Amino acid sequence: MSESTFTVKGMTCSGCMNKVTTAVTGVAGVTDVDVDISNGELTVVSESPVDPEVIRKAVSEAGYEVVS
Repeated sequence: MSESTFTVKGMTCSGCMNKVTTAVTGVAGVTDVDVDISNGELTVVSESPVDPEVIRKAVSEAGYEVVS
């Protein structure tokens, strides 16, 4: 198992949380997603490490931005 945490800019409500969760859950290999809108964190659990760029792209397509 692999776990990665990302900071996501622009999430303000449960609708935002659902969009990001749905987008990232669709990434191959991802087994669990936790979004904390209060601190803008996205935690991704996967079977093996997932390329961070794939996560960034999924978040971007949902309308948000992963910041370093």
